[in-house]
Amino acid sequence: MTGLPASLLFACSENSVRSPMAEALAKRLYGRSLYVDSVGVRASEVDGFAVSVLDEIDIDVHRHHAKTFDDVDPASFDLIVTLSPEAHHSALEFTRGTATEVEYWPTPDPSAVEGSREMRLDAYRHTRDQVLARLKARFGIPMAPTV
Repeated sequence: MTGLPASLLFACSENSVRSPMAEALAKRLYGRSLYVDSVGVRASEVDGFAVSVLDEIDIDVHRHHAKTFDDVDPASFDLIVTLSPEAHHSALEFTRGTATEVEYWPTPDPSAVEGSREMRLDAYRHTRDQVLARLKARFGIPMAPTV
């Protein structure tokens, strides 16, 4: 698949850091050009550091509600982008028998970083910026980029 899909699902382990970041960034970049959602293998509340680093670029994820693969229909998505090995395995099982494509974008989990608050925030910023760069590389830069 090349170009922007009509519907895109991001998946990670808990739908609390990487996949909500990716969902929010994709929505900011591509707006109404596609439908975007995110899930996790397990559901967990959105991580406070993820909220903070997205707030820094004026993206609000305070109302994000974590979902799992059980909450969505695989046939509803043209593409699932997985951000963790566990999510990738689950997505391949989830899409068995559908035409949905699955791509793996290895993305380190910033919640595994220990240290001072600033060190941890830097890890989250790095993940945010890595996902943003990957989105632009994969789907192109919108005519009027907002991030």
